[in-house]
Amino acid sequence: MNKHTKTKNNAGQGAGEITSVVNRRLFLRSAGLATSLGTIVIAAGCNDDDDDPMIPGTGDTVDLGSGDIGVLNYAYALEQLEAAFYTQVVQTPYAGITDAEKAVLTDIRDHEIVHREFFKAALGDKAIKGLTPNFAAIDFTKKEAVLGAAKLFEDTGVAAYNGAGKLIKDPNYLLLAGKIVSVEARHAAVIRDLINPKSADFAGDDIIDANGMDKAVAPADILAAVKGYVKDTITGASVGK
Repeated sequence: MNKHTKTKNNAGQGAGEITSVVNRRLFLRSAGLATSLGTIVIAAGCNDDDDDPMIPGTGDTVDLGSGDIGVLNYAYALEQLEAAFYTQVVQTPYAGITDAEKAVLTDIRDHEIVHREFFKAALGDKAIKGLTPNFAAIDFTKKEAVLGAAKLFEDTGVAAYNGAGKLIKDPNYLLLAGKIVSVEARHAAVIRDLINPKSADFAGDDIIDANGMDKAVAPADILAAVKGYVKDTITGASVGK
């Protein structure tokens, strides 16, 4: 285990020591969060095989809160969903998965777990509970079903961060959101390439607007789009207010 780093969070709560489940070298290379904010530092401590899954919730109604806390909880909710999805994908690989595909999906899982744990630590006791995912509609044995769901989650995640950015008041949080969304966009591109290799679909017209910009979607629309994949009812009416 590597040394853990003490964390001070801007939500007003001391998060103490954060133990990430992702290899330090992999995270620093691919996500770049650990050097980005002087008051919040992420350090990884365990190997890739330690998934440290979230303790599931009970299907309750979850209020994300208001202001920057609401925005951070909104991101935390989405990262919980993505981390749970990719953990399932790696634990139960679809039929015919190649070593290269599994390596990509494992890397994405590791990134999403780091993102999830980052928001959990930053929020401290303001964090929402662990959500209960609902992946009953996804056939994890079939490549097209898994990659189709991954495409939905990644495209939705990028649009969600873009749509929530204008709601963030603390510039430090905005900087970190920008760093995380850039990683999510890389995920979205590689998933599209796995579906349709060597095509221009990695930046298709369905996600890029006429100005060459990624689309931005409001929290209410994002929550409506993913509600079928979460047993809990998520209320985000006050996010950013």
